[in-house]
Amino acid sequence: MSIDIAQHCLDDSRFSVISQSFTHKTNENEVLLRSWRRTASDSFTVTAAWPAAHPFYASRQGLHDPLLLCETVRQTLPLLSHGAYQVPFGHQLLWKDFDWTLDPAAAYADGDPAELELHITCDEVTYRRERASAVSLRAEVQRGGRGLATAHSRFTIQDRTVYNRLRGAYADAAAATARAVPLPPPAGLTAFGRDRFADVVLAATDLPDRWQLRVDTTHPFLFDHVVDHAPGMLLLEAARQAALATAHPRSAVVTGMDSDFVKYAELDAPCWLETERSADSGLVRVGAWQHDREIFSSVVSLAVAPALASGRTT
Repeated sequence: MSIDIAQHCLDDSRFSVISQSFTHKTNENEVLLRSWRRTASDSFTVTAAWPAAHPFYASRQGLHDPLLLCETVRQTLPLLSHGAYQVPFGHQLLWKDFDWTLDPAAAYADGDPAELELHITCDEVTYRRERASAVSLRAEVQRGGRGLATAHSRFTIQDRTVYNRLRGAYADAAAATARAVPLPPPAGLTAFGRDRFADVVLAATDLPDRWQLRVDTTHPFLFDHVVDHAPGMLLLEAARQAALATAHPRSAVVTGMDSDFVKYAELDAPCWLETERSADSGLVRVGAWQHDREIFSSVVSLAVAPALASGRTT
């Protein structure tokens, strides 16, 4: 039974169970957050669990998929918006930027669920009347008392009336989905860190280090519900796959991303992903372009996979 977390008060030190609706997930099996409590006016502790096995965010090379961290942090945005900052349901949360760094040695997969604790501080909170309209969030993520990751994100919040006015014809999610470009074939498997063609989000082009984004609006995990633009998690997954493909055949894992969400990735026009190799072999810059404008970018940090095993402790 879920507790109404909107009534969560600072003087209540108990953890409250997080209901599915506060994560904006339709599939209850995809809810990673478990409980939360407020520890100061703008500080919170959130517990979460990564499944032992996941059909999309699968463990590889002995490690949990690092994009589970992205999804975990993403779910805290609606949680705190609704539960702590009086944001009504129906308002739109818009990612501005998101960066994170993960210690691979603490992300080991041992066949059991990974129990996490997130210590979150929100600053630069802007209000419009009673509710927040913009929040900057910092998270320290621990696993078994050990540092697993740090993350920072800025996001804004718009009421539905303002959102509809700004989005115009694109505000109708069903109509936007119906106009989605035809799905091109996937570029491959191994180089993109995937075992199923349906999970490859990039299509090949005639240029090296350039792909078309595959926007499969029926994908059960990347499109959990109908939306009017490509979700942020799809762009992060595309950046991860592009970075791995650029590093291929060197076996690597992603240990961090520094991402900027500039404009919506619309469903009715092709979106192109391009990579730039850094002088630092551990960094790959990925840019997403639509209508000749960069709409998203991410600097992806990679670690050579074989080196992880010798440095891992449990």
